[in-house]
Amino acid sequence: MPILPPYSIAVARPDQYTAIGELLVQTYSALPGMPRVIDQPEYYARLRDVEARTSNAAITVYVALSAAGDLMGSVDFIHSMEQYGSGGRATTVADAAGIRLLAVADAYRGSGVGKRLTGVCIERAATVGKSQVILHTTRAMGTAWTMYERLGFVRSEDLDFMQRDLEVYGFRLRLAQRQ
Repeated sequence: MPILPPYSIAVARPDQYTAIGELLVQTYSALPGMPRVIDQPEYYARLRDVEARTSNAAITVYVALSAAGDLMGSVDFIHSMEQYGSGGRATTVADAAGIRLLAVADAYRGSGVGKRLTGVCIERAATVGKSQVILHTTRAMGTAWTMYERLGFVRSEDLDFMQRDLEVYGFRLRLAQRQ
């Protein structure tokens, strides 16, 4: 595991949106088995358009920033599953929050940044009173898949869907009932 410099998690600012979009495109398009930018330009255009996502009141984009202000990673937290924006039936799951588009810059992979960004989303879901957290991943995202399982997420085949030729797998984490 790389030595991690001090960093913080914050809500993304407009001046960070371009860098976040590029991080997402670079990360996802480099994964073996993921569609190339040329094959699904509309998908990658959505990844780049952080401003459009953040203009939706149901979506908060969080970033991990080094003490020097470098972008280490990002994740989208979806407060309302109606705004989750995936295929399949995830958008109909009641009393849930969603996590989408987790990405960590190459230099920080394996350092725990992705785990911490995911943890912030789980904490936020509990704070707003949700009973579960939903996310999706693919076989190409093996490191993330393993991390999600270690955090307690379990496969939920009822949430699976196809994005063209790409199998997308649903996961859920049931949160302890709040007292």
